[in-house]
Amino acid sequence: MKDLQGRDINYMRISITDRCNLRCKYCMPDGIELLPMSEILSFEEIIRVCRQAVELGITRFKITGGEPLVRKGCASLIREIKRLPGVEQVTMTTNGVLLSGYLEQLSEAGLDAVNISLDTLHRKEFAELTGADHLPEVLESIDAAVESGLRVKVNAVLQKGKNADEWQQLLELAKDRPLDVRFIEMMPIGRGRECMGIANDELLKQIQENYPEVCKDERVHGNGPAVYYHIPGFAGSVGFISAIHGVFCSSCNRIRMTATGDLKPCLCYQDSVSVREAARYGTDEEVRARLEEAITMKPKQHCFDEEQDITEQRKMVQIGG
Repeated sequence: MKDLQGRDINYMRISITDRCNLRCKYCMPDGIELLPMSEILSFEEIIRVCRQAVELGITRFKITGGEPLVRKGCASLIREIKRLPGVEQVTMTTNGVLLSGYLEQLSEAGLDAVNISLDTLHRKEFAELTGADHLPEVLESIDAAVESGLRVKVNAVLQKGKNADEWQQLLELAKDRPLDVRFIEMMPIGRGRECMGIANDELLKQIQENYPEVCKDERVHGNGPAVYYHIPGFAGSVGFISAIHGVFCSSCNRIRMTATGDLKPCLCYQDSVSVREAARYGTDEEVRARLEEAITMKPKQHCFDEEQDITEQRKMVQIGG
């Protein structure tokens, strides 16, 4: 289905939980109130929404959280989504802490690719950023995921005064591993407004100075807006998702669904359409109508560069990463 701007909406990000086993400051700060499970969509309800989404031309799904692997049965949900006629791809974003223990189940379920969030390679800094000492588990999961044959992307968010000087160490993960390291500009959502992010155009200049032979990588790497580069001799690539300094709204192809069934046309604004009651008690036509409404509501562009115009007040973990 196309939105009012003529964009083909074929990708949905689905949060399946607001729970997480880490406490990253810009995503899920301590003290956040967790929702009762009665307010969170059941897997059956999620499948029902996905089935109607496919009818509208949405064929690619990303499973997110919170941390999706803390919800029991995540692999089973992925298997059921992959079985829906018309589904082309199901991927997942995870912090990697539990991933190595679930890789066999996820591969058997048909997971196509995994994104692993990692902002530092220093154990002490990892514990400070995430509230837990789990860096060894994450690194183990990255190598195990690569070894399993899954397509792997490592997502990193750099912050001034925190991990900004670690870009090269993170980038070097792609030197001997066939994975993509992607640098994502800090989103001014929730606690992210209080953090000092790094502009990706500045980071690219540093990379070009240190790796003069770096060149644009025109290959398709996924469903999103990342711009990729390749460094000769590297097994993988480097990508940039520049929501602030490289607006990509004209090609936006996604909607989001929170764990409570709120369909969000744009991360920047609080506007949403609830599909929970329709998925729980209504008809297929009602579910499809909510999806159509959300797609029709998609704005032309976000306003991340004008923070006073951002209306979304929830934390990232409450929306879905």
